[in-house]
Amino acid sequence: MEYTFGSAEELLEFLNEELLSATEAAELLEISKVRLGQLVKDGKLKTAKEQPKMFLKSILIEKKDELESLRKKHRPYDQ
Repeated sequence: MEYTFGSAEELLEFLNEELLSATEAAELLEISKVRLGQLVKDGKLKTAKEQPKMFLKSILIEKKDELESLRKKHRPYDQ
């Protein structure tokens, strides 16, 4: 995915909307911060910035869809 910004303000607006902290990422994915850390460690989720960990929202939404699919497959009793 490629992004183009016409100004610093556009870039800052994008970053404010699209970068999420580890806490926000865990909340969006409906997992614990420990599980989030494990996904990063296992290479299943990439960070936008390592310290402090920051994530792109679009990548998290893709991962959320994947996790929900896996939950349905492996934990049918939750439904």
